[in-house]
Amino acid sequence: MNKDRKQDTHEKIQLGGLVVKAGLRNADKAIILGALCELFSLLDTKSESKILKKYFEIGSDKFKE
Repeated sequence: MNKDRKQDTHEKIQLGGLVVKAGLRNADKAIILGALCELFSLLDTKSESKILKKYFEIGSDKFKE
């Protein structure tokens, strides 16, 4: 496997782990994807909005569990 494919595989495994950590292991995949797409459309990821800070804090706390 070349370096790019290994990196891609590693990233996908990490992202799958986030879904599991969020408690969404058994959620329908279409629901997860739909929710992520909706969230992405609502956020300007380059801004320092309150909602991004809130999500960051929630995620940081989840990693500590």
